[in-house]
Amino acid sequence: MIEDVVRLKLPAGEDFAVQKNSIIGEAGEGKRLCIITGTHGDELEGQYVAFQLARLLEKKKTRLRGQVDIYPSLNPMGISTIYRGLPGFDLDMNRIFPGSEKGSMYEYAAHRIVESISGADLAIDIHASNIFLRELPQIRINEKTANQLVPMSKAMNMDLVWVHSAATVLESTLAWSLNSTGTPCLVVEMGVGMRLTIEYGDKLVAGILATMVNMGMLLEKAPSVGQPIVSTDGHVGFVNANQSGIFMPVVPHGCRIHQGQTLGVIADSLTGKVREELKSPTTGLLFTLREYPVVLEGSLIARVLEV
Repeated sequence: MIEDVVRLKLPAGEDFAVQKNSIIGEAGEGKRLCIITGTHGDELEGQYVAFQLARLLEKKKTRLRGQVDIYPSLNPMGISTIYRGLPGFDLDMNRIFPGSEKGSMYEYAAHRIVESISGADLAIDIHASNIFLRELPQIRINEKTANQLVPMSKAMNMDLVWVHSAATVLESTLAWSLNSTGTPCLVVEMGVGMRLTIEYGDKLVAGILATMVNMGMLLEKAPSVGQPIVSTDGHVGFVNANQSGIFMPVVPHGCRIHQGQTLGVIADSLTGKVREELKSPTTGLLFTLREYPVVLEGSLIARVLEV
């Protein structure tokens, strides 16, 4: 069932419309799961996940107990224009939650979105990386909600669960707004901006189905899923550029590396010289790697999970 969460008039006769697809199970009443994506217009990995889930769950309605609400595009104009924020306002939508019923147009939209999702038994907020970095499939959790959310994340088939310190989580995000008002929300990050990584999308779809089985929403055998590595900030090593130039990796994303191993070099295309050789600060999993080759001093190149 397709319905509007919010629809607002724009100039030139256009509408700003956020819609959801509610798939109601035929196996009786049960819990409610919300799948949310498209907050940033340049993050498209969630589009594939929304498509696959809508298609699969329609076929599984007789074994579905409860309701799944899919919100494929919280920022539809951003997606249609390949613009990260809200076009015309230079505003990051994930910095205006929980919004306001009496605020600006976008604040009102944010308010209605939170109102629509609130009360769900679980919300999954799917993001991609930006165009600069490629991320392994992961769930990011605020340390204040770790006791509740880490157990809920175990069946999601992600490579890792990264528990962030509270200081690194902005209170104006959708996930913070939902978690702080009692609606558990997991934040997924995977892939790279402006692309679809089908392998990652299929991995997450399997994890969502397995989670639904665990919640008693899907009356079938759960797909086989892997268990994530659970880490905190203290176990993540960061690699930043000390020189500007062209970054060229020498190791593949997602591999296991050793402390001191070369990750790549920053080259000077004018002189043909290597400006910097970048090495891993620790032994572990290379879960973030620079995708866009042009770097400036201070640019994030990689993150390594110590394991």
